Amino acid sequence: MGEKLASGKDGLSYDNSLVIIEAIPLFAKELIAGGVAGGVAKTIVAPLERLKILFQTRIEFHNIGLLASFRRIAKTEGLLGFYRGNGASVARIVPYAALHYMAYEQYRRQINYHFPGMGNGPVVDLVAGSLSGGTAVLFTYPLDLVRTKLAYQVVDTPKLNVKGTMISEQAFRGIRDCFAKTYKEAGMRGLYRGVAPSLYGIFPYAGLKFYFYEEMKSHVPDDYKKNIIVKLACGSVAGLLGQTFTYPLDVVRRKMQVQRFRASNSSEFKGTIGTLFMIIRKEGWKQLFSGLSINYLKVVPSVAVGFTVYDLMKAYLRVPPRDKAILEVATKRRELQTSTLSSSQSAS
Repeated sequence: MGEKLASGKDGLSYDNSLVIIEAIPLFAKELIAGGVAGGVAKTIVAPLERLKILFQTRIEFHNIGLLASFRRIAKTEGLLGFYRGNGASVARIVPYAALHYMAYEQYRRQINYHFPGMGNGPVVDLVAGSLSGGTAVLFTYPLDLVRTKLAYQVVDTPKLNVKGTMISEQAFRGIRDCFAKTYKEAGMRGLYRGVAPSLYGIFPYAGLKFYFYEEMKSHVPDDYKKNIIVKLACGSVAGLLGQTFTYPLDVVRRKMQVQRFRASNSSEFKGTIGTLFMIIRKEGWKQLFSGLSINYLKVVPSVAVGFTVYDLMKAYLRVPPRDKAILEVATKRRELQTSTLSSSQSAS
């Protein structure tokens, strides 16, 4: 009762939470919505993410298969083993997703404002999605590197050691320790090892992901656009299609990130293209798609939940429709230009 302290122009009463929400700037709402979406989606698929990284980087896991890998981790590391590296993963994905979604909306508005001839269709989503993906990667890549290194570590028991494989030790005690040791060993260059294939992969993947999602939503009847099942379906298909085209670059990136852990007599990977050809020559082209089946299982819920939670958070935070947001930006710019012009005229 006493919470309703403010009234809107339409005479309706708003409680304190709505007053606070209305006061949040648009870009901040998009940051919050994106961060929540990323954190929820990543936590749901963390066990499959751990297995995917092990499939990509450890031949012994690739050889024994999915179910045996599950049993091995459960026996040697327990339930928490499936979430090894997830702290770093969530620490990375929250700012990454926040920047990704917010930058996507910002790039989209800027494209619509400066290049109205491009229209408002999927091509704009492709361009905005690609640019936002690259932006997010550059700002958060060191966290992705740390997440991969922590997930790569495996606890072995003498009974499960395979002849000819290296007995692994706990090289890092946590996120901070991994950051410190990586920086001490190779500086900023070490924290950005493998960033090139990340950028090569994220530009098409992020662009295609948004492209397919928005394109599919555009064909959904208006009565079903807010249906959660429809959003989940559109998001899962978008993630599957986008990931299939770019997965080999993800494998290359993981190999480059963990090369310091490999046996000293193994050849060091030389750049993105060099790593790509070395994998094909030594392990076969099929290795470029190692873990793809797990990734499909991961991508379906991850992208679907991500897009769905993002849309739900935008609705909760009262983010205006994109067309209305573009008009608001244009109006504010005109007001700013008018104010600046008036100030200069008064001064003269």
